[in-house]
Amino acid sequence: MSGHADRFTVVLDTNVLVGALTRNMLLSLAEDGLFRARWSQTTLHQEFERTFVKLYNDGDLAARQRANIERAFPEGLVVEDPGLMVSLTLPDPDDRHVLAAAIQTKAAVIVTQNLKDFPPESLTPHEIEAISTDDFLADCIDLAGIEAVAAFRRMRERFRNPQIDAEALILRIEQLGLGQTATMLGEYRAVL
Repeated sequence: MSGHADRFTVVLDTNVLVGALTRNMLLSLAEDGLFRARWSQTTLHQEFERTFVKLYNDGDLAARQRANIERAFPEGLVVEDPGLMVSLTLPDPDDRHVLAAAIQTKAAVIVTQNLKDFPPESLTPHEIEAISTDDFLADCIDLAGIEAVAAFRRMRERFRNPQIDAEALILRIEQLGLGQTATMLGEYRAVL
């Protein structure tokens, strides 16, 4: 973990943790200290495995992935305050645990693919912004430059079966709909 004194806190929604590549990208940046990753207890202990099994039909793998996240980021888990959750208003009340975790940790950002579920009028009073995975990753690359790219390179080098080169990684990122991220990483192709 990097010694960044000015790291900001980010709450990750379930939908950005379930996909392997997006999870790896986000957690690689967090591991390198570009931000402090947090998630609600509900996100990790209930929604993650349920959503993972729906997508991949593999409960054992879901449990292993959740355990890996917990082992790598023991400080990431936020136990939501039930009193706070009851006081929050969101279009989908089942998302209040995410906002509660963000408020409790004084997070600046919630990274989610469900932006409509976190409208500005619900977040602005708490000085929190919800942004998409692509916007967040592109912002990290824009702000941290080569440091973010180095985190992605280390992530890419961990892939063993199959190994993946920089060009293939950029293509996979683009195929996930992360166009800004793919374009920005393309500029760093030679060192990725």
